[in-house]
Amino acid sequence: MTMITRFFGPPTWEAWMGDAVGQVLPLAVGVTLSPLPVIVVVLMLGTRRARSNGLSFLLGWLVGLAAVGTAAILVAGGADASGDGEPAAWVSWVKLALGALVLLLAAKTWRGRARGDEPAPMPSWMSALDTFTAVKSAGLGVLLAAVNPKNLVLTLSAGVAVAQTGIPAGRQAAALAVFVVVGALGPGVPVVISLVLGERAARALNDLQTWMARHNSAIMTVVMLVIGAKLVGDGIAGAFG
Repeated sequence: MTMITRFFGPPTWEAWMGDAVGQVLPLAVGVTLSPLPVIVVVLMLGTRRARSNGLSFLLGWLVGLAAVGTAAILVAGGADASGDGEPAAWVSWVKLALGALVLLLAAKTWRGRARGDEPAPMPSWMSALDTFTAVKSAGLGVLLAAVNPKNLVLTLSAGVAVAQTGIPAGRQAAALAVFVVVGALGPGVPVVISLVLGERAARALNDLQTWMARHNSAIMTVVMLVIGAKLVGDGIAGAFG
């Protein structure tokens, strides 16, 4: 970046904004490809409170991602994640650590996968989804977005990535908003399909839920391997480059 600045002058806020969005997009895709929230929301859409619970879960998911991302930006910004137009040295080490953690989660997910014709293990609380109220659905959305280890690591990584650019607070919020919206596409698309198509969407959504439940471990392993490798690579490049 120093050489670029020397020849072309300091980067504009627009360039930094583009850099922030470019940093968070792969992480947001990793969040939105999570099978579990998609499975949960599809099951909710098959209950008697389908629309209210589906929308409440999606709202909770958005709130959870936004809350963790905002906290990460505030903490990283307070720790001077950016200085003189360059990311602070500690940011690279944080990325390296987060990347290693994601790779460990990928290995754990793959080791816990279903074998052969064995059905994919699903949390026991899913059987109670038909009794959930809108409030419980929203709370579940927050928990799965903010507390799930994989989503937590990816969202923290996104917050640090935004903070390291040093762009103004309003543009940091815009970059985080991009992350949150893209990260919500997974559970959001089934909700929109259900709202638009109504009962006609039931079969397609059930097929989607069955497929994602069957391939849950494989999907998550691949996603985490890619994201983990990216974070480790970025961390190594910043720490030793």
